[in-house]
Amino acid sequence: MNWGNALMKGTLHPSTMASAFFLFQAASITSLLGMTLGWRGVMTKYSGFYDLPTAWSNVFWGLLLGGFYASLTHNYILNPYLRMVEDSQAQIPNPLDLLFLCLVASIAAHMLLRRERVRTGSSQPTSGWALGLAIGAMMGMVHLYRVYAGYDTVLSWKLWVTTIGFGLFAPRTEALICSFHGHLMLQGKRWGAVLRSTFWRCSYVVMFSYATIDPLAWVFIVPFTLLIDKKAKVWIWDSIPSEGKKRLRKMWARQVREARNTNNGSQETA
Repeated sequence: MNWGNALMKGTLHPSTMASAFFLFQAASITSLLGMTLGWRGVMTKYSGFYDLPTAWSNVFWGLLLGGFYASLTHNYILNPYLRMVEDSQAQIPNPLDLLFLCLVASIAAHMLLRRERVRTGSSQPTSGWALGLAIGAMMGMVHLYRVYAGYDTVLSWKLWVTTIGFGLFAPRTEALICSFHGHLMLQGKRWGAVLRSTFWRCSYVVMFSYATIDPLAWVFIVPFTLLIDKKAKVWIWDSIPSEGKKRLRKMWARQVREARNTNNGSQETA
């Protein structure tokens, strides 16, 4: 595998098994699957207790914002990093570029989450989750394309580890950041939300760039993401009104009873 030329230039290995279009489609499908799994994990659980049209609106804006954000981070962060890996004499990525891009992305996300239709239902955490899934899917797609371009076989375990890593955790990482951003907005910490989101975005952009080269990066990314993932349920739960929480508890209790009755009936029949 020739990491240098393939990844730095974004061109395919001469003996690669597919065209650039196929690689783009593979990267897109993988990222969208990760986005779907992220939606089913949180948004499905609280279905009916948040504004679904607003959530889908944030998915649209997330894809748009994520497209620009992913493209710029690719040009100003990922490409210089891969060039540095290829040539030790090359200039390192400019930290100010990283800070600026992540700050602009955080401000843009903040503006989307402070729209009237989002604030009316206090749905910043759920809207942030939907927004982040879309942004992260675009980030994952760009990074995966560069990863695929560096392999000439599908039998590499590193390729599969990296594919699963970006597919599952690129959308979820951004979803956690945007949901936390929305949670802080509900607490009135507007600038604090922007600054914290900027810090976490800088962190994961650096780690994602490293992950395109070395799958060892996922040893650090995955445990931390899963640890923070548990808090997302608390953020979303806190955004639900008291009346909605009562209805949700009753609905969950009814589902448990129905499942128990179904199991008892099956055992009696057997």
